[in-house]
Amino acid sequence: MSEANKAMVCRLVNEAQAEGKLDVVDEILADDFIDHTPFPGVPPTREGVKMLFGYLRSVFPDLRVTIHEQIADATKVATRKTFEGTHRGDFMGVPGTGKTITFEVIDILTFNGGRVAEHRVVFNRLGIQQQLTA
Repeated sequence: MSEANKAMVCRLVNEAQAEGKLDVVDEILADDFIDHTPFPGVPPTREGVKMLFGYLRSVFPDLRVTIHEQIADATKVATRKTFEGTHRGDFMGVPGTGKTITFEVIDILTFNGGRVAEHRVVFNRLGIQQQLTA
């Protein structure tokens, strides 16, 4: 089961986050999905995830997401990945700078009934802010 869950997370990252195919979110996330650490101003729901992914692609139109490692058990997948893109729109209160921004993220996704039911994330907001304003 853990390998299948890891493959689903890879699909979510590669197709929905990196390529902007937001219909994949509806396939992979449960109807009652909850994000325990939502991005400010984004609802902690499946629709909120689609909003965030669309927003990130609008701010960083050349967004690239690289998975570095995954750890999984029967119900959880932890993924360490890097986001990189050219800052073209307002992000975290900073208008587009044209700078290449890179930030690392660690996600923990919990599965229930073959779909992602919960999400938690850790990333360095201060590090991103410093890149945007340097």
